[in-house]
Amino acid sequence: MFIDKVTIYIKAGNGGNGCVSFRREKYVAKGGPDGGDGGKGGNVVFVTDEGENTLLNFKYRRKFVAANGGDGMPKKYHGKYGEDLIIPVPRGTVLRDPESGLVIHDMSDGLPYIAAKGGKGGWGNVHFSTPTRQVPRFAKSGTAGAERNITLELKMLADVGLVGFPNVGKSTLLSEVTAARPKIANYHFTTLSPNLGVVTVYGKSFVMADIPGLIEGASDGLGLGHDFLRHIDRCRLILHVFDISASEREDPLEDILKINSELEKYSPELASRPQILVGNKIDMGYSEEHVERIRKYAEENGCELFLIAGGLSEGVGELMKAVSAKLTELPPIAYYEEEYVEIPQEQDMSVSVEVVDGVYNVIGEWLIRLCNDINFDDYESLQFFQRVLRDKGVIQALEDAGIQEGDTVSIYGVEFDFMY
Repeated sequence: MFIDKVTIYIKAGNGGNGCVSFRREKYVAKGGPDGGDGGKGGNVVFVTDEGENTLLNFKYRRKFVAANGGDGMPKKYHGKYGEDLIIPVPRGTVLRDPESGLVIHDMSDGLPYIAAKGGKGGWGNVHFSTPTRQVPRFAKSGTAGAERNITLELKMLADVGLVGFPNVGKSTLLSEVTAARPKIANYHFTTLSPNLGVVTVYGKSFVMADIPGLIEGASDGLGLGHDFLRHIDRCRLILHVFDISASEREDPLEDILKINSELEKYSPELASRPQILVGNKIDMGYSEEHVERIRKYAEENGCELFLIAGGLSEGVGELMKAVSAKLTELPPIAYYEEEYVEIPQEQDMSVSVEVVDGVYNVIGEWLIRLCNDINFDDYESLQFFQRVLRDKGVIQALEDAGIQEGDTVSIYGVEFDFMY
C-alpha cells in the first residue's frame, strides 16, 4: 500500500517539577534549601530515513508523545531530561500546517528538525532562598511541552518525471533504464503507485519517477494520476511518453494536448517545466503524418522529440543521453522554503466564574500553573497566591458573580472558603 499524505498529532514532553527539600545532615547546622530543578521534557524530532519511500508507518499510528522530564530531587539533584521522540520519515517529506497548508519544513535537507519543543523544568526551592526568606517551602512546576497537529506530505526527490496516458509504456521504460522492477502488463492502471529508479549515463546519475497514468478529467477526480502529481512537483524535467502507434487512441497529438491540459490545471508552474516528448511503441508501426504534426508541435513549444521502442530498447540509449545532457543545464531540485511562521501568543489571563450547586468554580488556563506552583501549607506561598488572585482580577470576578463570605471557591481542584 502506498501512503503519501497523512495528518498526525505530536506532543513534546512536559518539564519536570522543581523539588522542595532542605539539607539535613549530622554536624551540618542550618543546611538550608537544596531542592533540585526539574528536567526538560523531550522534543519531537523528525529525521530522514533513506530506506523509506512511503508514509505507510503512519497508517495505524497517528499520535506521538515524547517523554516527560523527571522531577527535581534533594541535594540539588537535577531531574532527568525527557528522551527525545525520533520520528523517521522518507527524504522529501514536507511538513505542513493542517489548517493553512503552509510549509513548516522540508525534510529534503536530510537534517533533523525539532517540530515540538519540550517544556522547561521547574526551579527547585534552592532558587528562592533570600536573606529575608531563608526557608522557602515552595518550588516551580515544569511547563507543558508544545503540541500540535501536523500534516506529512511526501514529494519524491526525482530529477525526471514520466507522465502520460495509461498503458503507453512508462513502466517499461523505467525498467529498461533502471534497476526498478515495476509491475508491467497490457492493461490500464497496472501501476497503482509511483515508482523510482536511478539512471546512470557515462558515470552521471539521476533519479527518474514513474507516475501512474493520467487521464482526461483527472483534475475532476477521475483516474489515479492527479493524486500522485505531487511527486513530480520537484522534477526538473518531464518525459512526456505517448503511444505513437495509436494502437489505443486515434490521435497521439491530441493525447499530448490532453495530458498537458491536466498538468496545467494541477499546477501552471509544473506545466511550464521543460519537456521531452517520447513517442513509444514504434515497433508496432506508426503514421508519418502523426510524426510530422507532433514534430511541428515540439518545435513550436521548444521540446525535443524522440521515437523509441521501450520493450526492445530501441532509441532508449540516445534518449537517456539527451536527458542527462539536458539536466546539466537545469537548476537543482526544488526545495520548499518555510512559509509557516508561528506567532507567539500572549498568555490569556482572562477568568470566568461558574456557580454549580453553590460552589463558585473559577476557570482560566493560567490558573492551572499557578495552583501547581503553590504550597498551600506554606504561609509565604499562600500569601503570594492570594496576592495574585487579587491583582489578576479573580477576586473581583467572584464578587461580580455574587459570592458571599463563607461560600466555597474551587480553582482546578483547590477549594477554600471565601473571606473578605
